Amino acid sequence: MDKKNRVPLYLQLMEDLIKKIDAGEYQVEEKLPSERELCEVYDLSRITVRQTLQELEREGYIYKLHGKGTFVSPKSYNQNLVKLYSFTEEMKAIGKKPATQVLSFREIALDERLASKMGMATLDEAFQVVRLRLADDEPLMYETSYLPKKTFPHLTEKDLVERPMYDVFTEDYQVGVSKAIERFSATSIRKEEAEQFGMTADQPAMLIKRFAYHNEKLIEYTISVARGDKFDYTVELT
Repeated sequence: MDKKNRVPLYLQLMEDLIKKIDAGEYQVEEKLPSERELCEVYDLSRITVRQTLQELEREGYIYKLHGKGTFVSPKSYNQNLVKLYSFTEEMKAIGKKPATQVLSFREIALDERLASKMGMATLDEAFQVVRLRLADDEPLMYETSYLPKKTFPHLTEKDLVERPMYDVFTEDYQVGVSKAIERFSATSIRKEEAEQFGMTADQPAMLIKRFAYHNEKLIEYTISVARGDKFDYTVELT
């Protein structure tokens, strides 16, 4: 791990482990080294290693068995669901008062995995924005967004505090969302999300990965955790 690299250490470790899984160094259903062993091998803190394993589990690369360890997951099937919408407008439409809290806003260099997802180059600059979405003051969704800096070069935290993100895109950069692809899967609420939701950890939730495009160019990659006790989804098939 390069501790001088601008790519966060947990993402560097995540990228390395994914490469080993993809290359077959860790086979499907094979047990991974323990947190302690990974700390020693990579000279990283337990917090960093734990965050990496949480992200790998959320991405579907690994799964945990209580008391037994962490194992490489079989490949999962993916059902594409596409629905273009705005949280703010959806809440207004059902008579709720939407609100957004910006929990963090920082500029990062993309690791290879994120860069590949976003159609960008490794170490390209992006904004990482973590937000809590509320309706009538009740927290419903915890979102982490990655936005290409080259598309929104002057974006600030203040912009996103004062206006909905898509309004900033259209008003300041003349960039609108013309298409969005979303992937849905089951997950559980983690400690940091539970603290924001006012809930206990490990309760069921929906994980939503959104790829938003402007004229075929990706402008947003967002990972959302939606409370399982507050959301359900309807898909109309024709």
